[in-house]
Amino acid sequence: MTDGQSETIPPRTVRVALGERSYDILVGPDLLAGAGTAIAKRLPGIRVAVVTDENVAATQLPSLISALEAAGIDATAVTVPAGERSKRFDRLQAVCDAVIAARLERGDAVVALGGGVVGDLAGFAAAIVRRGMRFVQVPTSLLAQVDSSVGGKTGINAEAGKNLVGAFHQPDLVLADTTVLDTLPEREFRAGYAEVAKYGLIDRPDFFAWLEANWQAIFAGGPERIEAIATSCAAKADVVAADERESGRRALLNLGHTFGHALEAATGYDGARLVHGEAVAIGMTLAHRFSAKMNLASPDDADRMEHHLRTVGLPTRLGDIPGTLPPADVLMDAIAQDKKVRRGALTFILTHGIGQAFVADDVAADPVRRFLEENHPS
Repeated sequence: MTDGQSETIPPRTVRVALGERSYDILVGPDLLAGAGTAIAKRLPGIRVAVVTDENVAATQLPSLISALEAAGIDATAVTVPAGERSKRFDRLQAVCDAVIAARLERGDAVVALGGGVVGDLAGFAAAIVRRGMRFVQVPTSLLAQVDSSVGGKTGINAEAGKNLVGAFHQPDLVLADTTVLDTLPEREFRAGYAEVAKYGLIDRPDFFAWLEANWQAIFAGGPERIEAIATSCAAKADVVAADERESGRRALLNLGHTFGHALEAATGYDGARLVHGEAVAIGMTLAHRFSAKMNLASPDDADRMEHHLRTVGLPTRLGDIPGTLPPADVLMDAIAQDKKVRRGALTFILTHGIGQAFVADDVAADPVRRFLEENHPS
């Protein structure tokens, strides 16, 4: 996944329109080298704490620190272990303590350098330290660039489920450097691609068709990668601007996530077995299959979307998850803990076909349980 054309490709700017809290997402190659200038332009006189994980610290942190210092920005680095298990209370406390120990003030910023875990954790710390600090996202994974870094959702996991503790806290800037994606393991890039495909499956059927034709070029790098990321960010920005706190249309962004979050909880957030994007890929397939089973959509659309996800190398079925899964009743318990449940009623994002997702309230539990039993690998 190398990008030999990056020097000739200008960055794209996607605006998230939220009134006084509006911000830009910059998408393009080699943005890390100019991060200090970009941050200083929007947040003059700022001091920062850069939160990252051990893996990213070894590869990208020196470049970011150099860029910040070149722009006259004083920076403190805070490093956490890599992986989903850093999204927990003790790590949140450690990050908050480090930010406070650096004597950063309310007008200073927390910078998230990493994937979705780092962004969620650092963003939550920024939301609660001194009752709210400035926040900058520098996502280094495809999944984070197209999803978790945009929209202001921050949080950590609880014993009962994923992202159950958190806050909405919008960033001041997002820098999506497409060049850093060249260092990602193939599996992680594929997992992020599931979230790219999601935008086509929600309400952009033409984008999904474009992905079917161009996915190999996206993986290889170059202008197609930038186009895919910028289009995904624009799709999310439109939804966030219309429904910032997920009271209506923003729920569509959870396509595949109710099933997916249950699977992540069922596997103990073990990244060796299942990472978030893989869970979303399986969840989106289950959502399309369940929609077809309920006569809401044609099974041909479920076949088509599953074929594309499998073609790029993503898992699409419960049996694709290594190891033993708990029974359907346990998966249903995890679904019942999901944030999309309202007053005990199950809410799913279902579909009438590719690009025709909708919010389904009051989904009965018994058909979902039977569907999971039918699709369970045991």
